[in-house]
This record gives sequence, structure tokens and C-alpha cells, in this order.
Amino acid sequence: MKNSITILLLLFAVTLSSAQVRKWTLRECVEYAVENNLTVEQYELDLENAKIDRSDAMGNLLPSLNGTASASSNTGFSINPTNNLPTNSTANNVNISASSSITLFDGLRNINQLNRAKMNAVANQYRLDNLKDDIRLNVANAYLQLISNKEQLKTFRAQYAVTEQDLKRTKELVESGVVPRGDLLEIEATAANQEQQIINGESLVLISKVNLAQLLQITDYENFDIAEEEFDIPPSDILDNSPKVIFDKALGFRNDIKFSESNVDLAEQDLKIAKGAYLPTLSAFFQYGTRYSNVTQIPDENGVAYTPSLKDQLWIFDGISYGAQLNIPIFNGWSTRNNVMRSRISLEKAQLQLEQDKLDLENTIQQAYVDVSTFEKAYSAAEKTLEARRLSYEYAKERYDVGLMNAFEYSQAQARVENAQADVIRTKYDYIFRLKILEFYFGIPISLN
Repeated sequence: MKNSITILLLLFAVTLSSAQVRKWTLRECVEYAVENNLTVEQYELDLENAKIDRSDAMGNLLPSLNGTASASSNTGFSINPTNNLPTNSTANNVNISASSSITLFDGLRNINQLNRAKMNAVANQYRLDNLKDDIRLNVANAYLQLISNKEQLKTFRAQYAVTEQDLKRTKELVESGVVPRGDLLEIEATAANQEQQIINGESLVLISKVNLAQLLQITDYENFDIAEEEFDIPPSDILDNSPKVIFDKALGFRNDIKFSESNVDLAEQDLKIAKGAYLPTLSAFFQYGTRYSNVTQIPDENGVAYTPSLKDQLWIFDGISYGAQLNIPIFNGWSTRNNVMRSRISLEKAQLQLEQDKLDLENTIQQAYVDVSTFEKAYSAAEKTLEARRLSYEYAKERYDVGLMNAFEYSQAQARVENAQADVIRTKYDYIFRLKILEFYFGIPISLN
């Protein structure tokens, strides 16, 4: 009974351990990477800050309103607030005031600050979206690289299984004296070489798995793996469009270009803000105040002095003041002029960066277009080569089986097939990724389905 329980517990532990290994699809990897990337989270916080800056700029257009209240008690020498004469008694004082001010004109700087804050929020959104695009491309590339390495490892193991069969059969032939022992040694060397290929393949799979996990910021490498997906060459007519057509379309939606354009707009607004400092500033203010003091003495209707109540004093001694203030900049040590010059330089730099980004995008698309055409031809050539190598290998195997070819020549034919199979796998996934990159620049989302 105890043994049965122990076995059940072991089976449950194994099942639980196996269930912890999640098989990630490409879509899941991309979505997870975008949602959990630390840089994305930082950019999202920058976007929130930009929205707060916009709220600040809107607040600068509104009037300010401030209220103050104070209470104090003076014992000994003080000034009587009624007649402004010195007194030597205990005085309890209360002062209440409220003030408001508004900027009527400041060279449109507040308006331009608001426009800049809005543009900055849009620019931060473009920057965030561009980062997500880069993450999607990087994850797709790492995912396809892992699949390619896994496919090559499967091929190596399948080839080794065939060699094991040949090795077993050759041993029997050597023992029966049909073939020389040198043939057996040659096949053993081939088997050892294939074992080394398997070891190297396993290492490449592990490295590519770790690279993908790091992009997803997952550290549990042992329990991380991708789903057993196989991708065929997807149908695409992207090459029906010229690089110029793809580039013109990419200019309209690429987030990196929009981000550069937004930086130019921001620089233009900064120049307007800097120029606004040349103009005068006009502001208006309004203030209300009242007070109370227990030493206040005022005459009544009979001419007898008395101290009014708190309520009466607050009503009697209240008052308002209002007015406008004009500040005209005359000389400020050339700071305004220098700020304008700096803003002009920043604008020119932003414009140059925009042109450089457009040039980089055009070069990238041109290279992607050439890569798609090149890898398409390379994949087609690799398939033809593999077919020819397979036919040659089958012919060599027939000759080897009847003793018309030695083991060295036979192993060479087999090695050529192995290399051709590896080339097909490599060029296939290289072609798929380059194709998806070019489609991505044409506005087609990354999808291998």
C-alpha cells in the first residue's frame, strides 16, 4: 500500500513538473515581450509625464487664486492698527486676504507652451510605438532562429540514426569478411562526426532559447520552451512592389519617422517660445483683504470710541485692489537672443535628423528588398542542391551496398546530403524572416500563420 502511494506521488510530481514547462507560440512571445519589457514601461512613464506637462501648460492659461489668513497676538510695544500709534498693551490681530492674477499677454509663450506639450505627448507615443515595433522584429527573429536550430538538430539526429543502422550492418559485413575493416572505421568516424554535430546543435538550441527568453525577460530558462510549430514559406506578392513604392508607403506610417517629424515640430515650437521673450508681458491682478484687532478703537454716533466686534471689523475694514502690470524687456544680457539662436540650431539639427532617418529607412528597405530576392534564390538553389545530393547519395548507397564504392566515398556522399539539408533549413528561415521584414515596412503586421 505504501509503495503504491509512493508511486502515485512520484507520478504526480513528474506530471506537475512537466506542466510547468510552457510552450510559447510566436504570437504569445511577441505579446508578452511588448507587455513586460522594462524599456517599454519606462517609455510609458515618460508618456504619462508628457500628459502631466500638458496639464501644466493648460493651467498656465488660467487665473491664479490664492487665499491667506493669519492670527497673531502682541504683548508689549506694538502699533495700533487704528491710528498707527505706538501702544503698550496686548493686541490680538486677524488678517484675511484673497488675491488673483492672470497673464493677458506674454508673447504667446503660454499658448506655444500648451501646443508644445500636446506635441510632446504625441512624440512620446510615437517613440513608444517605435520601440514596440523593434521588439516585435527582434522577438520574431530570435523565435525563427530557435526554430531553425531545432530543425537542424532534428536533421542531425535523424542522420545519426541512419548512420547507426549502417554501422550495425557494416559490422556484420566485416565480421563475415565481405568488406574490409577500413570501411567500418570510416563509418565510425562519420558517426563520431555526427555526434559532434548533435552536441553543437544542442548548444545552438540552448543559446538561441536563452536569447529569446532574455528578450522576454524570462530567467527561468529550464522551464522555457517554444511550441513545436512548423512554418512554410508564406505566399506573398511583396516583390511586386518596387522599393520606392514600399518606401513611400513606409513614410506615412513608420513610427520612427513620425517621431522625427514630431521632434521637428517641437523644435519649431521651442523657437516660437524663445522669440516670445522679446515681447512685453501684460498681466492683471485683483486682491481683497480685511482685518480685525481687539485694540481697534472707532467712534460711535455719539463720538464715543469703542471696539467693534469681529464680524463688524471684518465688514468695516475690508477692501479691494486691482490693476494691470506691463513688463517691457529692454536688455537682459543677450540671454533672449542667445536662447533664440540655440533654438534655431536645435531646429536645424532636428530637420537634419529627420532627413537622416528618412535616408536610413530608404537604405534599410533597399537592403531588405535585396535580401528577400537573394534569400528566395538561395532557398530555391538549396532545395535543388538537396534534391541532387539525395539522388547522388541514393546512387552511392546502391553502389556501396554491392561493394562498388568504399566507405570513404560513401561517407562523403552522406556528408554532402547533410550539408545540403542544413542549408535548406537555414536559407528557409532566413528567407521567411527577410520576407516578413519587408512586409512589415509595407504595413503588414508580423504573422507567420
